Amino acid sequence: MTQPSYVPIVEADQVRPAYRLRTPGDWRQRRVAELVSPDWPRGREMGTPGPDAGYALLLAHELFADKVETSDGVHAEDALAGAAVVAGARAALFGRAPVAKDVELGLSLFGFLGGAPAALVEWRTPRFQALAHHYRDQRKIVAAVPESTLRLDPADVRARLSEWDTLIVIGD
Repeated sequence: MTQPSYVPIVEADQVRPAYRLRTPGDWRQRRVAELVSPDWPRGREMGTPGPDAGYALLLAHELFADKVETSDGVHAEDALAGAAVVAGARAALFGRAPVAKDVELGLSLFGFLGGAPAALVEWRTPRFQALAHHYRDQRKIVAAVPESTLRLDPADVRARLSEWDTLIVIGD
């Protein structure tokens, strides 16, 4: 705290020049990846930014690892990773961190919680093989789920699993 000049203080208590901060210079955004507007950029493979999206993977492992039903060539880790990225996108759509219902929607949508039609299993098998290790494939899974499906309740997705091809964009 500064003292008025007429108050006597010992030299050790006076503010030393080393502690005085200089006025910062002019600053501009000049780096390539910096955002220059308050709006988040949108476009192909830009994702949906949201808080703590990685928490979805922890939720998937903690709450659903023992409930996942996989098919040949798809491991539980791949199913959980796919559900987690869908959960992160769903949570970001609502402007919050992922919760258990988001992960449940991701697992239900691809039939990993049981009741998957044979056509869905055939469609998902090549797309989920080694998915946990391939970021671009994870982005393709998220891109296959339209916003209208992300807004559904997990119970509605389970009820409509027989018409799964209307909930997912099937094309590559």
